[in-house]
Amino acid sequence: MKNRVLTLSILLGGAIINSGCAPLVIGGVAATTATVAHDRRTAGSMIEDDAIKLRVGNAIHDEKSLNENSHINVTTFNGMVLLSGETPTETFRNQADEVARAQEKVRRVYNELVIAAPSSMMTRSSDSWITAKVKGSLVGLDIKGFDPSRVKVTTENGTVFLMGLVYHHEADAAVDATRKVGGVQRVVKLFEYLD
Repeated sequence: MKNRVLTLSILLGGAIINSGCAPLVIGGVAATTATVAHDRRTAGSMIEDDAIKLRVGNAIHDEKSLNENSHINVTTFNGMVLLSGETPTETFRNQADEVARAQEKVRRVYNELVIAAPSSMMTRSSDSWITAKVKGSLVGLDIKGFDPSRVKVTTENGTVFLMGLVYHHEADAAVDATRKVGGVQRVVKLFEYLD
């Protein structure tokens, strides 16, 4: 019986960690409270963004031909959906856009899909490294009241997309810092402004 409980505990723990809920479970209420306290979105908006991302991602996955021939990332922030990656035809690009727009609670879709073959694993690894470097550069910004966790960073083939609820001076500083990061070829601002 103990082995069965241990096995179930390990499987449940792995499922929780893989689902992205590890900070919530491991850190408890403190981690959730800290995230909500630093984010300018409401807790409900944060939860809804996760649900939108899941709905859009699943809907794109269900479009077999689109999914099999494309590399599409879905990023959400405050009801805004960013589609980034590569797809081989304009028809697929439009199909992904329509699928995303059809999902409940989507306020706007930024379709930044490029007509190209799906990127290589090497390119995707490089993009992950650029994203990490950009996030690190935002930590060093000396702006009163600015929290770098309020800026969502996504990188595709050297293009960095910045999303968040920010003031204009915060956005300008974030863009300037991002442009100085090695490997960044282009910066796309998708901010919502508070002023």
